[in-house]
Formats: sequence, C-alpha cells, structure tokens
Amino acid sequence: MWPSLWKRHKSKGFAEVDRKRIPCHIAIIMDGNGRWAHRRGLPRSLGHKAGVEALRVIVRACSQLGVKYLTVYAFSTENWRRPKEEVGVLMNLLTEYLRKELEELHGNAVVVKALGRIEELPQEAQTELFKAFERTKENPGLVLNLALNYGGRAELVEVVRKASQDIAKGVLEPEKLDEHSLSQYLYTAGMPDPDLIIRTSGEMRLSNFLLWQSAYSEIVVVPEYWPDFDEKALLQAIQTYQQRERRFGGLSKG
Repeated sequence: MWPSLWKRHKSKGFAEVDRKRIPCHIAIIMDGNGRWAHRRGLPRSLGHKAGVEALRVIVRACSQLGVKYLTVYAFSTENWRRPKEEVGVLMNLLTEYLRKELEELHGNAVVVKALGRIEELPQEAQTELFKAFERTKENPGLVLNLALNYGGRAELVEVVRKASQDIAKGVLEPEKLDEHSLSQYLYTAGMPDPDLIIRTSGEMRLSNFLLWQSAYSEIVVVPEYWPDFDEKALLQAIQTYQQRERRFGGLSKG
C-alpha cells in the first residue's frame, strides 16, 4: 500500500484542507513538460519523462485523498502535429508507464480507463491499455481516466453521430433528446462531471479538454510546470477549490 499522504504532511496548510469536501472528480491539463526541460537545457523527451514521474505522485495522492475520479489530459488529437520523434517518445512512455505501474495501481485498487479514440494509437500502446482495463476493471478505488487521442470537439462530433444513428434505428426519439440523454454518449458516460479542473504552467485556456463536462467545473490555474506539480501543489489547488462557492448558475447563498 502507498504510504500515508497525511502523515507525511502535517503543516498548518495541509491541515486546512477539509477532508470532508474533497472533489469527487478532478481533471488535470498536464502542461509544461517541454518548457520545464528547456529551462534546464534538457531535451523535451526528458521533460515528458519527468511528467510521468509527476503523474505517479498525483495518482497516489488522489487515491489517498479519496478522490473518486482523476482524468488527466495525456495526449490530445492535436498532439499528432508534433514532430514524429516526440510523438514516438510519448507513446513509448505511455506503454512503459502501463507496464511498470499496472501491478502497483491494481494493488492499490485503482481502475484504469481511457477517454478518446484509442483505436488510432500504436498497437503496442493499445495492447497495454487493454491489459490494464482488464486487470483493474473490478477494483473499488480511484478511477484513473487517461485522455488519449482525445479532443473535446471530436468527442462532441462522435456524440452527435452516435445519437443520430440511434435516432435512425428508432432506438432514440428526437423529442426525448436532452442533456441527460446526450451525455450518455460521452466518453465519460456514467461518471460525474469534474468538480475541479487544474491546469499547470499558468496557461489560461481549456485546450479542447472536456468541453461539455466542464460547464460548471471550478478551474484552478497554477504556475508550476507539470513535472513540478506535486502533492503540496495538489492540496493547495484543492484548498483554493474549497474556498469557492459553487452556484451552478444560481444566486449566491450570501
């Protein structure tokens, strides 16, 4: 089992995090690997490798905090535009992460899922993903959603296409089409929308991430590049989230 997060961090700042109001679903735009490497005079590949280490830390922390769902933006539909060598590094790191971490994830009750068009990923990556799905599918703990070959607009196009097909088959009545029925075609069907979206590296945009699901998510942007985002930064982001009033379009209680 992973060592206790709370025993390792006993400062006043961590004590102020309300453990009864931990977000059910946290989504993270893991940004800044390349800039982290550039500032250190390192190749971008080492920035991505450091990013994998940060992911290990955050998955463990979210599991111990009692977060139910963690969705991480690992590879977007636009990332295919990057140099072929960099894409290859990212796919190799994904495969390596799954191979090395699967038993530890399984041992800590984590469920591995993926969001996106994974059928377009290299075969080796697909093989490791399906191994992880099968190995962890009955686990009762944290659901780790890896957004891979994912784009929010592409997801919505797929939603419309599938709904249209069901209407043509007579499975779905157009008059009964609403937000709830449409959401059943999303990659995240059956999951709650993110309570908190964290973006690292200080960039102020969603970058085509969970466009439907983020309608009322609280967004926290932090200055750290993703490889520097650690347990302390996560807890600070959660503390910021807990200080906000979620109105979902209504009036303030104050």
